[in-house]
Amino acid sequence: MDLNAGNMKKIKRLILFTAVVCLIVIKIEVVLKSGTFLLEMTKPFLIGAAIAFVLNIPMSAIEKRLFARRQNFRYEGMKRPVSILLALIAIVLVFVLGVMIVVPQISKTMGDLGNKIPQFLVNAQMYLEQTFASQPQLLALLEKFDPSKIDWESMLNSVVNFMQSGLTSVLTSTVTVASGIINGVMNIFISLIFSLYILAQKEKLGEQAKRLLHAYCPDNLYCQILKIASLANRNFANFITGQCTEAIILGSMFVISMSIFGFPYAVLVGVLIAFTALIPIVGAFIGCFIGAFLIMVDDPMKALWFLVLFIILQQLEGNLIYPHVVGNSVGLPSIWVLVAVTIGGSLMGVGGMLIFIPLVSTVYTLVKEDVNKKNGKKEEEKRRNQRENKN
Repeated sequence: MDLNAGNMKKIKRLILFTAVVCLIVIKIEVVLKSGTFLLEMTKPFLIGAAIAFVLNIPMSAIEKRLFARRQNFRYEGMKRPVSILLALIAIVLVFVLGVMIVVPQISKTMGDLGNKIPQFLVNAQMYLEQTFASQPQLLALLEKFDPSKIDWESMLNSVVNFMQSGLTSVLTSTVTVASGIINGVMNIFISLIFSLYILAQKEKLGEQAKRLLHAYCPDNLYCQILKIASLANRNFANFITGQCTEAIILGSMFVISMSIFGFPYAVLVGVLIAFTALIPIVGAFIGCFIGAFLIMVDDPMKALWFLVLFIILQQLEGNLIYPHVVGNSVGLPSIWVLVAVTIGGSLMGVGGMLIFIPLVSTVYTLVKEDVNKKNGKKEEEKRRNQRENKN
């Protein structure tokens, strides 16, 4: 009787699950619209949770190092607020320092480019004329193009006139843009406040989540969820730490090597490569392209040597630094790091690249443990059968 009752419960659950799936398939448009609406409503809180996760890394490090030996009640109450404040100050200082380094360099570089581009075009024309001296048809085309006769002031006036003509349409959309900006600022503010609440009460929230899972999940599923969550948390935190460390190392390598060999814009290019290197594997190439263009305007031969330097440093970074600093930090072999970056970039762009490496690392670890467990059982069963056959 109990067996029949248990079977009936399983059949009812299966029927209910099938009905829900069929309803979702039939009303897929309504489901997608509802999901999009729900995502928009919860976006500030999702962003806040992501901010809290990132801030938790320096905050936890500050707590461990600054308050490790202070266990009395007075310091215990100050530990979390002070750690959050210091973590925020550290991130703001890094951002401000980057802006203070990059903005003056960009301003100076733009001025240099404005002075050097006309001469660069003249030199490029002379070089092409010498190179293709044996090609009269190409020479005829090049002679028609005279950079010295370009009226740069007229071009600038044309740009100004174009901007003035579009001023009316810009003014008509000012209210819409302003409301969008206000809405964005409010979402950022809500996200930041929510992240601070999470950080201030992360132990309490974690305990509540565990109690909720334990109440509604079987013990085996509860333990498995906790194991996966702990592994994913460790992989994501290690990946963010490793990616930032790798970017700092690579940017420093470029600043030092470019300064030693006398390349222009060493600081600007190094900082730019450091920031773009936060994008896994492919980010440094973006900085390389911009750096090569800036150096080419100053000296085309130095631009070629810069590409050689980039290839050498990229090989060192790709074969030595990245696999050890980032690959090892998430326990993922280099080949799977490349696979994760490729798949994540194809599905979700830059965000997918950053998410998929720790995500694939988590899946890789779980599959590896399960494979080892199953192979161990098979080996044990094989040895047991061999012993039984001998007896």
